[in-house]
Amino acid sequence: MRKILLRLAALVMIVVPLAVIAAAGLRAGDGKVVVLTLAGAVSPATADYAVRGMREAAERNAALIVLQMDTPGGLDMAMRSIIKEILSSPVPVASYVAPSGARAASAGTYILYASHIAAMAPGTNLGAATPVAIGMPSQPAPQPAATDEGEGKKTDRAKAKKDSPGPPVDTMKAKLVNDASAYIRGLAQLRGRNAEWAEQAVREAVSLSAEEAVKLKVVDVLAQDVPALLKKIDGRKVTVQGVERTLATADAETVALDPDWRSELLAVIANPGMALILMMIGIYGLIFEFSNPGFIGPGVIGAICLLLAAFAFQLLPINYTGLGLILLGVAFIIAEAFVPSFGILGIGGAAALVIGAIVLFDGDMSGSYALPVSFIVTLGVVSSGLVFATVALALKARRRPVVSGSEDMIGARGTALEDFEHEGWVRVAGERWRASSSNRVQRGQALRVKSRTGLTLVVEPDNQGGNNR
Repeated sequence: MRKILLRLAALVMIVVPLAVIAAAGLRAGDGKVVVLTLAGAVSPATADYAVRGMREAAERNAALIVLQMDTPGGLDMAMRSIIKEILSSPVPVASYVAPSGARAASAGTYILYASHIAAMAPGTNLGAATPVAIGMPSQPAPQPAATDEGEGKKTDRAKAKKDSPGPPVDTMKAKLVNDASAYIRGLAQLRGRNAEWAEQAVREAVSLSAEEAVKLKVVDVLAQDVPALLKKIDGRKVTVQGVERTLATADAETVALDPDWRSELLAVIANPGMALILMMIGIYGLIFEFSNPGFIGPGVIGAICLLLAAFAFQLLPINYTGLGLILLGVAFIIAEAFVPSFGILGIGGAAALVIGAIVLFDGDMSGSYALPVSFIVTLGVVSSGLVFATVALALKARRRPVVSGSEDMIGARGTALEDFEHEGWVRVAGERWRASSSNRVQRGQALRVKSRTGLTLVVEPDNQGGNNR
């Protein structure tokens, strides 16, 4: 009996500490709260900052990650990178739309739905999550034509039109909407939020204020600031990687992780407009360098800009047809300087360059990354002018006579410094040269250089005279 009691006591001594440790592990409140700020369009730079920030928070064993958002939307692939990290994060994530006046539109709504805790500050809004194809204008719904039919016939016709499936107005847009709708509905079901309104936000682009979002169970909490948010969610239970945890955040210390130099650099480079400008500068630099070998600077700058543009294009949704049109347009503009096409190649090149810039970026979740038409047209005109001017100047420089080297000596005029019959000394271009001639030469006689053999000039009498060089 004594042995049994000793064994039970030993078992209790082992199990109780393990249970305490397990309970402590399930209570997410022993670490600090890491705050990440997502401001502006959701871009590759934003995704890089958010993903690295969440991983650093996990390494710090943080109690909670707060994503404070104010975004009009952004790129689909960047948004999905953030959501994937949220779903796989070992630390609970609370998305918080703040400060007052902020919004979580389009991509921000998806991120909000994917988070363990969804919160908003008063005076904020979310929604308008319909996918937008970049560079593709939306098509208005067709309006019924006016007729002289009676009310009964109109009703029957409208009913028949409603019942008939009819062809889709925009198949690509329908695919984007259906995919996005299924995606956000899955996130809503995962977090137990209002899936019907989520789908409505995608299909009808509706929006909600913070107060309405709480009533419709789209978000969980309405809080004025981060400290108020931490107090309101204290004691809430969340499921992280299949394990239920209880948040203890009322008195947790907050740590803000700001974007570092890498994120700032990505924010500048991974912008569609900047990527396009970098590519054009790279092309200009290489064209100028190849046209004028030896300058070095334009070639170095052009190569660096092209590599940066290639890196940006790797992060952005690129349509390679658009990229090909841009390169083809530049080639046509260059060819215009060599081929007398009366402007046809130049005009065609400018048109190809503008069209390529318009279709360069594929469709995505938000129009916030669409390039303005004015920017594209200006870029096309400036690019055409610069490339054409650079090539024209290069051709003009090639047509100029040579002003140095051996070639410049041919045809140069000089003066005999002494009498000689076969070889003697002459002055050409202000310098004393050894010269040979098949004719007898007298001192002071005007001569012309026929050719050059090493350091000896072959001369002949200059019957036309003129100024010596």
